[in-house]
Amino acid sequence: MAALEKEFRVSGRLLCAQNDAALWMEVYENVGAPVPFEAALNNLLGETRFASWVAPGSTRRTERFVAVVK
Repeated sequence: MAALEKEFRVSGRLLCAQNDAALWMEVYENVGAPVPFEAALNNLLGETRFASWVAPGSTRRTERFVAVVK
């Protein structure tokens, strides 16, 4: 998260589910360039071998949410 903040000036937050401490979520708000940001995030995940920390049978998933325009 610190590397992404340094490069993209976007602070991330790490949350876990209230009733499931094994379910975590990262939140990055106001990402101005989502495609390069996601590429950098994926590179960092590979460099840190993040997949080796995920419980067997679990996967990491990326989802993008945007504000609803009325």
